[in-house]
Amino acid sequence: MIKSKSSGPIKIGFLLVPEFSMLAFSSLLEPLRMANQLSGEHHYEWFTIGSSRDTVDASNGIAFTPDFSIHNAPQLDALFVCSGNLIQHHADSETVSWLRSLSKRDMTLGGVCTGSYLLAKADALDGRRCTIHWENMAAAREEFPHLVISPELFEIDEGRYTSAGGIAPLDMILHEIRDNLGADLASAITEQFMCDRIRDKHDRQRVPLTQRIGTNQPKLAEAVSLMEANIEEPMTLDELSHHVGLSRRQLERLYQRYLQCVPTRYYLELRLERARQLLLQTSMPIVDIALACGFISAPHFSKCYRDTFGLPPRDERRRAAGQVEASKAAKKDKKTSNLRRTTVCSASAPSAAAPPPA
Repeated sequence: MIKSKSSGPIKIGFLLVPEFSMLAFSSLLEPLRMANQLSGEHHYEWFTIGSSRDTVDASNGIAFTPDFSIHNAPQLDALFVCSGNLIQHHADSETVSWLRSLSKRDMTLGGVCTGSYLLAKADALDGRRCTIHWENMAAAREEFPHLVISPELFEIDEGRYTSAGGIAPLDMILHEIRDNLGADLASAITEQFMCDRIRDKHDRQRVPLTQRIGTNQPKLAEAVSLMEANIEEPMTLDELSHHVGLSRRQLERLYQRYLQCVPTRYYLELRLERARQLLLQTSMPIVDIALACGFISAPHFSKCYRDTFGLPPRDERRRAAGQVEASKAAKKDKKTSNLRRTTVCSASAPSAAAPPPA
């Protein structure tokens, strides 16, 4: 439970990382605002923080000017890292060092969406259970094999709050408000937000396959689960059939009817999607990614990848890196342009002390 170190409100900082998810940030912040509003008391106070005082763009393009930078941040009771797309490109050493220094203090730290990645880089999650958005889970497990990364909606473990993103931070912070200020207030907040319930941490991040195909196909759901659990060493169709207790032909019919493809194609797309996550979210060599996703060689992997996504993996990685660099360059140009405009306006403005024209 987050506690104030003074007699005043609980002070919470939100570290805004470029490309952060607005939905995850709002889901974390709005319940705090509503707790103050409904209780009529100032329980929480919050600030936004950036690596500098420069504007930070959310993933939807909306720009925020942080209240503070990491160099002059106020004393806080808790800090939540809010991030989103391409987090590995925004993990600058200065921010990671700052988070590492905070982790050594008596402070609650949290991460939403991909914020767990920065906390892991700062060694702030060692010895704790944590979670991250399902799309980044494979990459995080590859880069931080010593961490216990769960598939839960959120994890709260010894002063570390991590959430999968989306609207999962809403459930996590409502659990905190319920423990801190009582169940009645937490329930009142859910009513204000027209949310039917506070989800438990054990609710799944992704919609289970059974909800898409119906509960009357448990054999198909079991086969897909086996595929998802065996990416590095793919199972043969005969092995899958044996484990689920169906013939090859029966299994093929199930895939064709409910998933509109043959089992081998579905399995290949699962492995390629995992490879794409590792390609864009880690710096793993392409040959290692190929092996981690069950391909016998890098050329075979490259051909399958190009056939599915339209370009080879090396070009995919270069394109993503180019987009990040282009975004940084555009922001730098915008900042320079604003500086020039300010300088020109200041130089052309008449001095207050200048005498009036004759």
